[in-house]
Amino acid sequence: MKNNEINSVEIAKRAGVSRSTVSRVINNYPNVPPETREKVMKVIQQYNYFPNVSAQVLAGKITKTIGLFLIEKGEVASDVLTNTLVVSVIENASAAGYYVLTNIIRNTQDEEAVKGVKEIFYQRRINGGVFIGAANHEPLIEELIQDGFVVAVVDQELKEKSESNRIIVNFDNDLGMQQAVDYLVSLNHRKIGVINGDMLRQSGPSKYEGYLKAMKQHGLSIRPEWVLPGDFNEHSGYQAAKALMEQGGDKPTAIIAANDSVAFGAMKAFKEKGIQIPEDISVIGFDDHPISSMYHPALTTIKVDFKEMMSELTSALIRHIEQGIDECQAFRIGCSLVIRDSCRAIQPK
Repeated sequence: MKNNEINSVEIAKRAGVSRSTVSRVINNYPNVPPETREKVMKVIQQYNYFPNVSAQVLAGKITKTIGLFLIEKGEVASDVLTNTLVVSVIENASAAGYYVLTNIIRNTQDEEAVKGVKEIFYQRRINGGVFIGAANHEPLIEELIQDGFVVAVVDQELKEKSESNRIIVNFDNDLGMQQAVDYLVSLNHRKIGVINGDMLRQSGPSKYEGYLKAMKQHGLSIRPEWVLPGDFNEHSGYQAAKALMEQGGDKPTAIIAANDSVAFGAMKAFKEKGIQIPEDISVIGFDDHPISSMYHPALTTIKVDFKEMMSELTSALIRHIEQGIDECQAFRIGCSLVIRDSCRAIQPK
C-alpha cells in the first residue's frame, strides 16, 4: 500500500486501537493514555499519514489544485526570471481550470519545512506538485514520488529513475554552451573562462560539461584558474569575477557565465575595477533574462524559452492528473544565441 493511500482505519488496525482512538490522537484530545498516544503516533509517522481535510477528497474527487514549490534561500520578489517561471505556471494552470498553491522552501534540510510540504501532499490538498530550484537528487522529491504522488521537476536528470509519476523538463545545456563557445571563437577568442552554476543542480554540471566539450572540439586548452565556482545568482558572479581579477598571471579575453544573473554580477565587479566590457573582456550569459537587453552593455546570451518550458511542464502534470500516464515524461527545450553588445572581436594572434 502506498503511504498516500493509507487511511485512519488502516492506522487503527496497525496500531491495535479503535478508529475513534486514532481520531482523538489526531485531534489532540487529552483523554488518551500516553502509551496509546505514542503507539498511534509511531504508526502515523511511519506512514506519513495526515487526515484528509477536504470532503471532495474523501469522496474521491479531483481538487483541481496543483502545488508550486520554489526552493530558494535568497530573495524571490525582486528576481524577474523566477517570477516569470511562477507566473507561467499559474497562467497555464488557470487556463486549464486549476488553482495553484504556492510555497517557498528556504532549506530542504529543515525538518519542519519538509513536514509542512509533505502535509500538503498527504492531506491531498493538491493533485500534484511542481518543484523549481531543487538539487538534482532531492530526498523530499524522491520520497513523494515513491509514495505515488505526481511530481514535476524543473532541471533534473536521473538516468536510473523512470517512474511514471515523474515529469521533468530541461533545456539543452550542451547545445547552449556549444553556441556560446562557437560564437566567441568566431570573434577570435581563444582564452575563454567560465563561471559555473550550482553543481548540485542538473544545470550546473551539464553546462560545465558542455563548455568542456565545446572547448575540446575547438582544440582550446582549459585553464583551471579560469574555471570559477559560482551559483545561479548575481552575488556569486560578482565574487567569481573579483577572485579572477585578484589572480596573478594571464587573464581570459572572454567569460561564459552559467546564467545571466551570474553575468550581471561579474560585469558589476569588472566595472568597479575599471575593466571595460567588451573592450577589455567579453561576457556572455545563458537564459536571456528579461532585463538582459536593457543592461549596459546589453548582454549577449543564450536564449531559453522559459514560458514554453513551464507550459510543457504544467500541461504534462495536468494530463497525468486527469488521464494517468504509464511512463516517465521528460522534455528538453532548445535554445538559441542572442547577439548584443557585451562581446567583441579581437585581433587573432
